Amino acid sequence: MTEPAVHRRLAAIMSTDIAGFSRRMNADEAGTLAAVNRIRSEIFAPKVAAHKGRVVKLMGDGALVEFASVVDAVRCAIAIQRAMAAREKDPQGRPLLQLRIGINLGDIIIEGRDIFGDGVNLAARLQEIASPGGISLSGNTHEHIGSRIDAAFYDDGKHELKNFPKPVRVFRWPEESGSAERTGPATAPLRRPEKPSIAVLPFDNMSGDTDQEYFADGVVEAITATLSRIRSFFVIARNSAFAYKGRHVNVRDIGRELGVKYVLEGSVQRAGNRVRITVQLIETDGGAHLWADKYDGSLDDIFELQDKITAQVAGAIQPSIQFAEIERTRRKPPHDLGAYDYTMRAMPDVWTLEETSATRALKMLDKALEIDPEYPLALALAAWCWAQRSVYNWAEHIGDAKAEALSRAERAAQMSSDDPLILSVLGAVHTFARNFGAARVLLERAIQLDPNSAWALSRLGWLDNYADRPEEAKRHFEHAMRLSPLDPMNFNNLVGIGAAHQVAGDDARAADFYLRALQERPNAHWVHRNLSAALLGAGREEEARASLQTLMDAHPNMTVARFKDAMVFSKQVLDRIGDQLVALGVPEA
Repeated sequence: MTEPAVHRRLAAIMSTDIAGFSRRMNADEAGTLAAVNRIRSEIFAPKVAAHKGRVVKLMGDGALVEFASVVDAVRCAIAIQRAMAAREKDPQGRPLLQLRIGINLGDIIIEGRDIFGDGVNLAARLQEIASPGGISLSGNTHEHIGSRIDAAFYDDGKHELKNFPKPVRVFRWPEESGSAERTGPATAPLRRPEKPSIAVLPFDNMSGDTDQEYFADGVVEAITATLSRIRSFFVIARNSAFAYKGRHVNVRDIGRELGVKYVLEGSVQRAGNRVRITVQLIETDGGAHLWADKYDGSLDDIFELQDKITAQVAGAIQPSIQFAEIERTRRKPPHDLGAYDYTMRAMPDVWTLEETSATRALKMLDKALEIDPEYPLALALAAWCWAQRSVYNWAEHIGDAKAEALSRAERAAQMSSDDPLILSVLGAVHTFARNFGAARVLLERAIQLDPNSAWALSRLGWLDNYADRPEEAKRHFEHAMRLSPLDPMNFNNLVGIGAAHQVAGDDARAADFYLRALQERPNAHWVHRNLSAALLGAGREEEARASLQTLMDAHPNMTVARFKDAMVFSKQVLDRIGDQLVALGVPEA
């Protein structure tokens, strides 16, 4: 019997799907389906028809479309994504659904109205690695469109794609997706550690109330903190993971930028006293979903829910993990959820190292402590805010600020003596009080408990600066930046490296690092205390005087005595910097 002829033709195939569809369905099934139907009827179908495409099939949240012309296919994809981007914001503040699109020009097999073959499969793989709101093209597709498209695609290099024996060259749109702005400070791929590595991304707030954003962030903070304390894991610090908040970035890009094998993403929906948390664990190399689950409970169960999620994530990444190790990592919860709420609201402002933010955070933390005076985390964060007031010359009476910081930190440690964050705060406060021996014991204990604590390593770097150990300090700052490559506080690590060079007597290198830090945080005027002196020491007097003017405009009451009172460098270093400040015209007292 003669086999039926196989019909083939060359076609441009467009594959689409909704980014994060499963998570959105778990949180709001009816609303998500309605939104998908609006996209199909108001954007997708009209654009496909206008560009002479044929919808081969719809697959839940995805679609497969055939075009006779590759130019029509690419123009259609761009028109769809531009229309998606032009939609009005959700009236309840929820994030809008985003499409991923992949396009390939290749040989297809026709069977009835369906199509098959490697050309179709490659389009699907390209769609899987596209950024939400973006388009991925195969190399031959990009070559065929030439200059006939009024849009720029950037070359994203070769990618290993599932079921394809050879790497495939990929081009992406929009072009700015490949810029330095997309990748942030870490533009080169980071080498992965040997141990399992993970980043916990900011969860979507599905509550329809932007005021509940802090609650979703608090869930992520708790899961990150617990995973970080599992010694066999490498966990990206919270501040770097939160650099992706509000951004739609492909997990492959996140894996490359942060140097991690896994990401955990999810959503939180809070309604009254009920909460639903949806999470999924994704492998960054190919975007495979390894595990997903949904958790429902009351707010009274929130800490138990967080512990369950952490245990399941740990087990999925490394099945041999001992439950006892997870049990050891648990923080002491507050007695009252209101204290937790205020503390989570304060959290983003605690780490900015800016006076207005620290003041705002302190008000929230004081409210938390009014509700629960024995909540260790609130006490520790408040202690750090007071410590900032002393070391950055924000307080009128520096000694009083140091005493308040020490008092709160010690109270927190009495109530929770094995929490790495609390130990780190206490270590930092003891550093400012010149109790270097106690500070080192506390910070090293914090790192022993939490090897992934970028902040504890940074504080240990500062302690080594103050103890005239600049080479050790630089190693700690560099390690902290690897643990948290996109951390907004990395400017302070750059300041720390600059200070290490200044301690070593290399004012020229010190000035370079201080200036790099100020590029990231121009309003950190306190840096000019050290920068102006380093510039003078490097022979750059005109720049030194401009730096000093910035300092005096921000701190008109600055004197060498106030500088020495706030800072805790060795007497030799303080005297050398003090003499440089006097030479620039800073009053001695």
